[in-house]
Amino acid sequence: MSEKRKYKKTLLACYLGFVTQAIAANFTPLLFLTFKNTYGIGLEKIALIPFVFYLTQLLIDFAATKFVDKIGYRVCVVSSQILSAAGLALMAVLPELLPVPFWGIMISVILYAVGSGLVEVLMSPIVEACPFENKNGMMSLLHSFYCWGAVGVILGSTLFFSVFGIANWKILTLIWAVVPLYNAFNFITCPIERLTEDGEGMRPGQLLRLPLFWLLILLMVCSGASEASMAQWASAFTESAMGVSKTVGDLAGPCLFAAFMGVSRVIYGKMSDKLDLARTMTVCGLLCVVCYLTASLASLPIIGLLGCALCGISVGIMWPGSISISSRKCPKGGTAMFAFLALAGDLGATISPAMVGGVSDMAGGNLKTGLFAATVFPTLLVFSLIVLNRMSGRTSK
Repeated sequence: MSEKRKYKKTLLACYLGFVTQAIAANFTPLLFLTFKNTYGIGLEKIALIPFVFYLTQLLIDFAATKFVDKIGYRVCVVSSQILSAAGLALMAVLPELLPVPFWGIMISVILYAVGSGLVEVLMSPIVEACPFENKNGMMSLLHSFYCWGAVGVILGSTLFFSVFGIANWKILTLIWAVVPLYNAFNFITCPIERLTEDGEGMRPGQLLRLPLFWLLILLMVCSGASEASMAQWASAFTESAMGVSKTVGDLAGPCLFAAFMGVSRVIYGKMSDKLDLARTMTVCGLLCVVCYLTASLASLPIIGLLGCALCGISVGIMWPGSISISSRKCPKGGTAMFAFLALAGDLGATISPAMVGGVSDMAGGNLKTGLFAATVFPTLLVFSLIVLNRMSGRTSK
């Protein structure tokens, strides 16, 4: 019992690691109009901020397959927190120091995006390597902290701006930077184990030659896409469908979506020992299809909002569940496998919102049409799970 108790600090550090990632992903978008009004930055340049953020994450996910095992988990994970803290802190000062404020923002974004990418790659294998029972439930609970971080950032920032004014955004940026800075010390002192001994983990080339691995990659792409399509467009969907302000749209859209997603992950984390993961994910995939169809086809705005919110429940266990299934199906995958899974999930999360936006534009700005097209991702996820189950059945025979 005492052996497991000492890993509680490791678990806490990983929880805060995902909170840090939530801060990096969700805080800066709240400032887009502030950047436009304060620094005179055009919307076409502001649109590059999320693009560069996710592109940097993708590059780090890919590069991590080469360097994480060589450098070591501790150095990489401590660096993830320091880079995240530095990026957030510099966001408050660099735009004023550089002749072109936009470049100050972009340098800051790249720094905390590198930290966020490392968080994506490292948190899951660190927890997987800890001697805890019920790894499926632990993984789901771990990933719920990204949701709670997102809710906290949106609610906390909205409250701060309401009380102190948007003009004081730099102070709040520095406050958020304290979270990863504090967590860096947690990772310096907590016990960290490796998934596999040196030389035992599969190399990237070995993984890429496995047909099963490509099916797991598809599962992860669909998980990231199913989550991000609704998460990224929830605010705009709520504003357009309900005719409300941006503040109400943020709270009723992405905030409600993230809260339901977090609840889903916590519930599964508590009940995972009683549920079959693959079957639960299949049911959630089908529910996700229903939610996307409800949001895109419902004539009543309140029904569309209900579909948007319930989508958070349906996608909740997709990402952590895909990681748990991959870890079980490919136990020697090692760090390279987790890095590729993070890359696949981020790839899905990058292409799906862009697809929704593109289809919506072609439909004359009709966002419902874009969300209807996104139904393809949970549908593919269900198909992947069925194929995976049949492959497992043949193997057991």
